[in-house]
Amino acid sequence: MKVVQFDTFGIAHKVARSVDCPEPEPLCAGEVLVEVEAFPINPVDLLTIAGSYAVRPPLPAVPGSEALGRVIGVGDGVSHVCAGDRILMMSRENWVQYKIIKASEAIRLDVDADPLQLAMLKINPPTAFLMMTRFQELSQGDWLIQNAANSAVGTCLISLARAQGVRTVNVVRRADLMAPLMERGADLVLVDGPDLHERVRAAIGSDRLALGIDAVAGDATGRLAQCLSDGGVVVNYGMLSEMPCAVDPHQIVFRGITLTGFWLVKFLTAMSAEEKASLYGELASRIADGALNTDVEAVYPIEDIARALQHAARPGRGGKIMVTPNGPLPG
Repeated sequence: MKVVQFDTFGIAHKVARSVDCPEPEPLCAGEVLVEVEAFPINPVDLLTIAGSYAVRPPLPAVPGSEALGRVIGVGDGVSHVCAGDRILMMSRENWVQYKIIKASEAIRLDVDADPLQLAMLKINPPTAFLMMTRFQELSQGDWLIQNAANSAVGTCLISLARAQGVRTVNVVRRADLMAPLMERGADLVLVDGPDLHERVRAAIGSDRLALGIDAVAGDATGRLAQCLSDGGVVVNYGMLSEMPCAVDPHQIVFRGITLTGFWLVKFLTAMSAEEKASLYGELASRIADGALNTDVEAVYPIEDIARALQHAARPGRGGKIMVTPNGPLPG
């Protein structure tokens, strides 16, 4: 079978390649054999290959934070999934054609939906959902503000907030990104800048804006904090600026603004199997009914992983880069 492997850390398309490896061993008790249908290339994957992520795997390594698969075999003692089931793979090292995973890493998806969309279910939708719901109680008509609003997490957040009657201020880097977000249901889209606070308040008045979602860090964190109502929370989940979060102490001391962080792995680790199944089941249903959708720009075979990785790193992409390791999926 083919797997994606890298033997040294570096620029992803230069160090990762498709290689032939032995097929999986016979199953042991509590294991599941999966045929991988599709996986996306995420920023975390590029960071892992570069050696810049929080966890550096031992080399040689197989990347892959997300994947969707079909069960083709189960070991003794496995009862919650069976052959033929479509599953979300909660494992890592998923850029392979076939993989043995622990039964606890298989979440059955009982929805009829686009498999490419389901392959992107593990990280971005729950990241958006949990950041929106776990740090502040938002009521219908409240506002939240986010930067990097055109990202996959950002577009998920727009859809999820809209479904709950929460309005969104969406901050982007360029004016040409504004119209596509309005078409997705964004309530307000603004280009970032030093006067962001004034423009936000000119648009929403004194309405409650209690939550800021920050993917950029650096001075952008402070600009979100300025926009919030007193007692608001900024949740940082990324560092696109490659700079530390910077918030004026005035915002923290006198206005009661809180800065905290979000890491999906930490939240999922604290959840029971039932809680995770419920979370992903709800989000999968949002994909099935069209409420959650991520643009896909291109789909590659696993043999072309270098080209796929190069494409994924290209600035100004219009959607996710996907790989279908066992060939094109049925239409």
